[in-house]
Amino acid sequence: MHIKIYSFSLLLFLLWGCVKDTQAQYPFVQTEANYLRYDTNSPTMRHFVEKWQQVTSTGKGHLSIMHIGSSHVQAGTLPHRVRKNLLTHYPDLVSDRGMVFPYSAAAKCNNPADYKIHCPEAVSLTRNVYKEPEHDLGLCGIAITAHDSMTHIQMVMDVPSQSYPIHFESTKITVLGESDDFVIPLLSIDGDTLPPSKIRLGARRFEFNLPHPVDSFEILIPCDSAQSFTLTGVYLANGRPGISYSSIGVNGASLNDYLRCPDFEQDLQLVKPDLVIFGIGINDAFGSDFDTVAFQNQYIALAQRIRSVNPDCAFIFITNNDCYHKKGRKSYSVNQNGPLAREAFYRIAQATDGAVWDQFEIMGGLKSMEKWQKAKLAQTDRVHFTHAGYQLLGDLLGEAILRITDTGD
Repeated sequence: MHIKIYSFSLLLFLLWGCVKDTQAQYPFVQTEANYLRYDTNSPTMRHFVEKWQQVTSTGKGHLSIMHIGSSHVQAGTLPHRVRKNLLTHYPDLVSDRGMVFPYSAAAKCNNPADYKIHCPEAVSLTRNVYKEPEHDLGLCGIAITAHDSMTHIQMVMDVPSQSYPIHFESTKITVLGESDDFVIPLLSIDGDTLPPSKIRLGARRFEFNLPHPVDSFEILIPCDSAQSFTLTGVYLANGRPGISYSSIGVNGASLNDYLRCPDFEQDLQLVKPDLVIFGIGINDAFGSDFDTVAFQNQYIALAQRIRSVNPDCAFIFITNNDCYHKKGRKSYSVNQNGPLAREAFYRIAQATDGAVWDQFEIMGGLKSMEKWQKAKLAQTDRVHFTHAGYQLLGDLLGEAILRITDTGD
């Protein structure tokens, strides 16, 4: 696998400053390993870089990025930090907010911090990690079901701050879901109730064309007694040229959990990604029976499903972070599968013409999680990161992506 490292430009100046600070503050972080490793002859990586340069230089066209994973992604901090780092360089190219899900509408389900959800009614939850999911799932790998009464799901995009002056607004909202009882969702905008502009029952889509751009809205699900409606995702679009960055995550999810979602490709048609960033694997490699061959085959199968929607889609595979098993109340043992998974990611990238972002090496390799935890960059479970840790990883990944998109091949 040939590796190419690109030179820096003014575009990277501020982000590079953050990386230099990292070297000084956290010397155990291997910042010299912070680059994407891929075959420079990869047609899909070349296509992505060329399309990025075309969109950012002309302001025309649309480039879609999708970040998919498990709890590291559902928490939202890591993908939103990457989104921030990419879009603040191109504030005039803020396109669709993309695919989102109202996670916290369900009890004990955490939501990304960059948008707020409020749902006073009780809804039931289905996730792809369940042994037998009650409902057919799609791209998001998760669903909520409203039943018996009118359900109000309010979504508010986070107010932009001075440090992140990006404002997401939508002019078209697509609600994904289905009902055996023919329940049709409605949208409430500024107190006005709107019916769908178009209903595509076969694709489980309810499309709403809005009279003006909005950054908040309410989904109304008008169930009567004994009726139900299962919501599987929401796509937020604004029709502008530029860059969109969707993030999709399910706590505890493995590769097989996403492969079991029958409507995955159907929903992916909305996103149609030019680049997929994979953050799946920490749960696959956590047990003592980790099978690297099965892991590789499942990843390739998922990649094939994505390329059935967009054959030119480029891939970035994030290697698993170093992590530990809990043995007792206060004792932990390192997960020895970390190096095995890392090697498997390189084989998967080679088989799919993808790139590797070697998070395992950047962290410092086996047993490095101890140093991250002591530095308050990782949680005490030695599997997940703190807010500061996810932000640091987002800065590093964003910088690695900008390095290849800045000058091209």
